[in-house]
Amino acid sequence: MRGKYETHVKPKMDLIAQWARDGAIERDIAKNLGVSESTFSGYKKEHEELMQTLTVNKEVADARVESALYKRAIGYKYDEVCTEVGPDGIKTKTTTKQVLPDVTAQIFWLKNRCPDKWRDKQNMELSGEVKINNPYADLTTEELKKLIRDG
Repeated sequence: MRGKYETHVKPKMDLIAQWARDGAIERDIAKNLGVSESTFSGYKKEHEELMQTLTVNKEVADARVESALYKRAIGYKYDEVCTEVGPDGIKTKTTTKQVLPDVTAQIFWLKNRCPDKWRDKQNMELSGEVKINNPYADLTTEELKKLIRDG
């Protein structure tokens, strides 16, 4: 008797790759395959083919998002093509549009790519001695109380 991996997972390896490339999380992939999340997790450990398919295709999805974030951070141009139907027939009009750089995307990119330079909290180290001049350091508790009373 064949196991669920052989019937529910292995035949759908191309679909699994597509789902991973499209950004699906493993819980949803397992659900799509009709297996539990824990079973799917076990299959990943037991079947290198599944693990490789997920790893490679998740990297593709991550690279696409990284590229889109970078484009958004620096701004970009694109062509918008509109088709209009009029009395003279069909006309195609192309307009070049510009998306301005996005400061939030820039901050996100810099904080993650250059954390030592762009983190919100900077760590500062001080060295040397700190000398405090305390004129009351040698007084007893009784002498301090007397000073407070006499004010």
